[in-house]
Amino acid sequence: MTEGQLRSKRDEFWDTAPAFEGRKEIWDALKAAAVALESNDHELAQAIVDGANITLPHGTLTECYDELGNRYQLPVYCLAPPVNLISECSDEDPSDSPEPPVRLSTGKDVRLSTSMADTIGQLKKQLQTQEDIDVLHQRWFFSGKLLTDKTRLQDTKIQKDFVIQVIVSSQALRGPKSSPITTVSTPTSE
Repeated sequence: MTEGQLRSKRDEFWDTAPAFEGRKEIWDALKAAAVALESNDHELAQAIVDGANITLPHGTLTECYDELGNRYQLPVYCLAPPVNLISECSDEDPSDSPEPPVRLSTGKDVRLSTSMADTIGQLKKQLQTQEDIDVLHQRWFFSGKLLTDKTRLQDTKIQKDFVIQVIVSSQALRGPKSSPITTVSTPTSE
């Protein structure tokens, strides 16, 4: 999950949670307390919780109650970012090339020397040189989308540890210009 996806998920939670149960003013207080906690302002978070008469039976905001006994549950992702948060690639620093592995449909993974400014067409030629697979027999995909020859690697928004899939046509696997010949024999009458 990237930081943008985390923000999106949090916004979705805070927008929809008050519609289901509890009081809106308590949800607003919980949101303010969660923001204060994430900023390491524990005193402000405690003041908000106390001011709204929210009780925390387990000492955390994951489960709490208002003075009327309504229960409020907050997902952990609203209180703290995950430890494995993926950093988003910026377009401004192409020197941080992720050099993604290329996974061939044959099952082989290949590493190419890339820069974020390279086009898919250039990478196809590099793969042809390195693996002897004709450019015409390669189809490159990332995130479920076919990549055209003019697409730059930076335009794919690829991140570290992601893989580009290359479908190699069966003609390339058969060898040079071999075509199967089918013979049909017809019975002769005597």
